[in-house]
Amino acid sequence: SSSMASVCGSSLALMDAGVPIKRPVAGVAMGLVKDGNDYAVLTDILGDEDHLGDMDFKVAGTEQGVTALQMDIKIDGITENIMEEALLQALDARLHILGEMNKVLSASREQISEHAPSMTVIHVSKEKIRDIIGKGGATIRSIVDETGADVDIDDDGSVRIYAEDAAGMNAAVARIQEITAEAEIGKIYNGRVARIVEFGAFVNILPGKDGLVHISQIADKRVEKVTDYLEEGQNVDVVVLDIDQRGRIKLSMKEVENYAESA
Repeated sequence: SSSMASVCGSSLALMDAGVPIKRPVAGVAMGLVKDGNDYAVLTDILGDEDHLGDMDFKVAGTEQGVTALQMDIKIDGITENIMEEALLQALDARLHILGEMNKVLSASREQISEHAPSMTVIHVSKEKIRDIIGKGGATIRSIVDETGADVDIDDDGSVRIYAEDAAGMNAAVARIQEITAEAEIGKIYNGRVARIVEFGAFVNILPGKDGLVHISQIADKRVEKVTDYLEEGQNVDVVVLDIDQRGRIKLSMKEVENYAESA
């Protein structure tokens, strides 16, 4: 029966995709050939047995019970004994099919398949909404173009992300978290030197977040010229020493090893 095969296949597909169904479901089509008081109940009937027989009785369920029934009959009716016998044979067949299915997959996977479409909601502060959107919508368009995900933002800071697969979803979430991240005191970042000044260098550690590495924080020894150690565009490891009340970030290169050892 193609319809009962679809029950079994759908159950496996749902579990493989990570949909949390309670138990696997299998189905089998039962048939009947009746001549007077004589009859035979058939299990897992084929097309000819359906066409020439007297009954097409589809039974689907789990190992604990029946979940769906559907019957077509070409005679006036069936007896209670025929019904009981058909259900018992269907039980044996269903348990056998479930046993074979369990050899492949016995329960839903803990995680949704990486190839399955997915949706998630993350929450950001209202002040960060404009950062995600960007000037004229440039930032959010770049997220959509680069990841293939759709991004919707509500006024309360709820960000809904829809993607065709896990890769697109994770990439979009990572971009948004990167854009909305706040610098943390004591955390080490790999940043890019954005600008060099006489008294140090400004290093970009997060999107839209630059901090100052004072000339005294570049190396353990005295530094005469910043350009002897740094150049614009160079990537360097820095640690956040402090963030003042105005949000200015104080960075250090020479303290990175000390913070890494204490982490």
